[in-house]
Amino acid sequence: MSFRVEEFIMTRIPLSPMADTATSPEIDGDITMGEVLVRFPGAKRALFARYHIGGCQSCSYDDGETLAQVCERNDNLPVAEVVDHILTAHENDRRILIEPLALRESLAGTPPPRLLDLRTREEHEAVALPGAEIFSNDLLQHLFGNEAKDRLIVLYDHKGDRSLDAAAYLIGHGFANTRALRGGIDAYAAEADPALARYQLEFEE
Repeated sequence: MSFRVEEFIMTRIPLSPMADTATSPEIDGDITMGEVLVRFPGAKRALFARYHIGGCQSCSYDDGETLAQVCERNDNLPVAEVVDHILTAHENDRRILIEPLALRESLAGTPPPRLLDLRTREEHEAVALPGAEIFSNDLLQHLFGNEAKDRLIVLYDHKGDRSLDAAAYLIGHGFANTRALRGGIDAYAAEADPALARYQLEFEE
């Protein structure tokens, strides 16, 4: 895996209620694709895997498009079928997620989970969860050769949009107790540790 370094702005931003993705969010054809990806972090992967939506320029989509519009211009896919697929994939993803408060409790245990940070070095050095290691190919090889397969491993990024795929990858290689932090470090700061600085990346504005 490789991650592109991005310039970012580190600022404290007001705490706001986080969307409760631990329960089943609502979805219909009128929802925008931007909102789909916020409520269902694994939707991008699920749509590409089954329908090849979002896999190339001709089948890409804008955040402002509705799900119904995307279905219409992709061979008039039945909206209800696509909704069901997104929900099924979301339920499967929920089994991999760990909630911020649950992670806080685990960090107080012995041994604590192994934390892998998928963000850039600049982000990690600015704010990180205690004991977290920056993910790299060298670290991955070390895990494969030395880490116990039953160790609790938690991966996190900024807002939870990449950690599910990385967690699924480790699970597929035998690390069955791997989890992805729901909402990333941003959700952890908002819900479990308000002392952590929250920030906004320039390309997320």
